[in-house]
Amino acid sequence: MTPILELFKLSKAYPTPKGPAVIVKEFNLNLKPGEFVTIIGHSGCGKSTVLSMVAGLTDITGGAMILAGKETNEAGPDRGVVFQSPCLLPWMTAMENVMLGVDQVYFTASKQERRELAEYYLTVVGLGGSMDKFPGELSQGMRQRVGIARAFALQPKMLLLDEPFGMLDSLTKMELQEVLLELWRRNQLTTLMVTHDVDEAIFLSDRVVMMTDGPEAEVGDILSIPFERPRSRADILADPRYMDYRNHLLEFLNERSHIRPSHSLPTVPMTGTHAIHDPKTGPFMTPTS
Repeated sequence: MTPILELFKLSKAYPTPKGPAVIVKEFNLNLKPGEFVTIIGHSGCGKSTVLSMVAGLTDITGGAMILAGKETNEAGPDRGVVFQSPCLLPWMTAMENVMLGVDQVYFTASKQERRELAEYYLTVVGLGGSMDKFPGELSQGMRQRVGIARAFALQPKMLLLDEPFGMLDSLTKMELQEVLLELWRRNQLTTLMVTHDVDEAIFLSDRVVMMTDGPEAEVGDILSIPFERPRSRADILADPRYMDYRNHLLEFLNERSHIRPSHSLPTVPMTGTHAIHDPKTGPFMTPTS
């Protein structure tokens, strides 16, 4: 299956008086259509920087990004973004905040069609009775629902989520995770999400990408989460594999996040061999052909 998103040696560096400060170094990742992938890592490792580069909100220093077969490094409506704070315009109602993007993207559709699209997604996220309320009249969780509805209403090729539930209490977080999964199930939208919550990553993801510590952060390990969909939180918690996956992620964060796979490769391969790195087992040698 052809990937919808290909990140090849994606890098980000900022100039300093002492030379470039490399935040993310040669980040490689492919996402299949309809796949839900999360990125986890310690604070400051560059998770949000990767997401921001994919969104086109941060310039790419090195490498390339290919989305739906085309190389790009600019922002566009083909990527819907939800931030930790929904960034709603306070003088607009929930409906008007969603319509703002819909009007820009679907300007050829009739006003009624655009409104029906916004109404549909606001209703799906549970705000059918609050469309005409202003952000100041909504709770934090309700404002985040508006942000999710706004992103899905654009019907993008990809959904990008930057710790969207990080500011919410536990109960509201679990409710919105269920809302997100239901929308994802209906749309099968390829999703890349940044989170610091191991349990959230396991519940939502098809794969979890673990980033090494910064600076020069890179992909340290990738864990597949093969739970069937649609998912039940209770079933996942009762599955014996759940603790295995959780322990794997915690072991990486607590013990292996400082190890960069690229640094463990020998600079000069042994005669008659090629060096290959497996994130789970470390470097090993295979005979050359």
